[in-house]
Amino acid sequence: MAQRLNVMYQKKPCYDIVFSTDWKELALELEEMDLHSRKLCICTDSTVDGLYADALKELLAPCFSKVIKFVFPAGEESKNLDTVRDAYRLLIKEKFDRKDILLALGGGVVGDLTGYVAATYLRGIDFIQVPTTLLAQADSSIGGKTGVDFEGYKNMVGAFKMPRLVFMNFETLKTLDDRQYFSGFAEIMKHGLIKDAEFYEWLIENMYEICERDLNTLSEMLMRSCMVKKLVVEKDPTETGERAILNLGHTIGHAIEKAKNFALYHGECVALGTVAAAYISWKKELLSMEEFYEIRDMFVPFYLPISVEGIDPKAILELTKSDKKMDAGTVRFILLKKIGKAVIDTTVTDEEILAAIQEIYFDEEANE
Repeated sequence: MAQRLNVMYQKKPCYDIVFSTDWKELALELEEMDLHSRKLCICTDSTVDGLYADALKELLAPCFSKVIKFVFPAGEESKNLDTVRDAYRLLIKEKFDRKDILLALGGGVVGDLTGYVAATYLRGIDFIQVPTTLLAQADSSIGGKTGVDFEGYKNMVGAFKMPRLVFMNFETLKTLDDRQYFSGFAEIMKHGLIKDAEFYEWLIENMYEICERDLNTLSEMLMRSCMVKKLVVEKDPTETGERAILNLGHTIGHAIEKAKNFALYHGECVALGTVAAAYISWKKELLSMEEFYEIRDMFVPFYLPISVEGIDPKAILELTKSDKKMDAGTVRFILLKKIGKAVIDTTVTDEEILAAIQEIYFDEEANE
């Protein structure tokens, strides 16, 4: 039996997050929406297409008048306006109107890009999030943020567009390779650090089961992680205030992601950025030294990096200046007052940011 959370928007029910292990539950959800006269476009990438898209197309065909696919090459490099144009062309060719539906089947790249197409095609059509990676299930599929990269700058073009439904099938997590799976765990750890100390401790206590991908453990983990994000985005759906705490680790993380030309996964960069943010928090006497080292070291058992090589710390500092979360030329940095309590800080200096980058920088030459 599927479990669900309801996400509110402006104090009214907006969409459900449905947790399941059976694709048939998705068909039941769509049947209840009575979309038989509508067309559906399954948007996915070349990796996920071979795993789930055709089976879902067949399963969902009775729910719609027509089901088509839009498939683009897998990878962050496809998350751009050229791919968006390709999607527009297909939707126009297939005569999609404002009451038809898009379905994002895949990880964060698929969800962000499909959501942006949905937000902008004909000034907005409905879309459904069906995240298949841990990162997308824990974070990017929830909250209505959509967007694409622009000339290498992460999520620089985007819009807020709430999905009509988020459907998570935990069985998809079994098909992820280890690196991709643990990349997603960085966002889950982040949710505990910013808002729920008990959840953070639970993650540590259930480390073995999480690493082994025990489905019962994953079910509880994702329910609790999504609850944190739900509570934050309900209070601040368009990021005018508190929602910014969800960006813990992202300012330096995005800069590393760009500098490494996306060779590192998003979650790996978030882990690095979180270690850097915890370091600044310690140096500003918000965290104790013991808390900083605990936060840093707890990424290691989950196979996430706490240092990075092949970067120029000063270049990373400069890249943080192009972060979309800048406010009047000042970086809105997310720090930790304690485990389970994040704060927005606009007083972090370039010197403090540089010191934090150097803390996570592994200099090969200096260590030979």
